[in-house]
Amino acid sequence: MKILVINGPNINMLGIREKNIYGTENYESMCSILKSKENDFNIKLDILQSNIEGEIVGFIHNAYEKYDGIIINPGAYTHYSIAIYDALKSVDIPTVEVHISNVHAREEFRRKSVTAPACIGQISGFGTYGYELAILALLNNIKK
Repeated sequence: MKILVINGPNINMLGIREKNIYGTENYESMCSILKSKENDFNIKLDILQSNIEGEIVGFIHNAYEKYDGIIINPGAYTHYSIAIYDALKSVDIPTVEVHISNVHAREEFRRKSVTAPACIGQISGFGTYGYELAILALLNNIKK
């Protein structure tokens, strides 16, 4: 099973930005931990990150017929990117939206996701462990 992990704006700043919200683990460490799970789950993971909305749309389009699942943390684009929503709908690949912080316990504007309706589910508030939970959710969904 091949899974594409897409991280949006500012995720590359993990360990630097708002440590009280996002923790002290840096982006490279998070990616290494995720890659180390490939053998545990018998999967292949590719991990991409961009601060540019159009690049994220391109990542999604390029996933078509190449990946069995997508894990996406759209960052701030979660709250207003119809383009990312449309891209996810266009490829019809099971997708799980992940947020490191509990977006529902934060500012009001963070509680609305325009991208989540294009996904099979959303995981929020479990730190970077949410990505591992998303892998499990995709494996479970694909088994059905």
